[in-house]
Amino acid sequence: MLVMFVGTDRTQTAVNPAQVTFVTQVSDGTRIRFGEGRSVTVTEPIAAVLESLNQALRPHD
Repeated sequence: MLVMFVGTDRTQTAVNPAQVTFVTQVSDGTRIRFGEGRSVTVTEPIAAVLESLNQALRPHD
């Protein structure tokens, strides 16, 4: 399942929660890191990002 966020350049950004390795707050919003040095910065606050990522990782009935 993919989760949609708004990138700092105001474009929609799709994130696969299973690939996220680290999430941190930065001055622009929230940086989501993946393996191999890749990252994306989104405008949503860190609490909203974590909630969305965790929701997507929960088993669905």
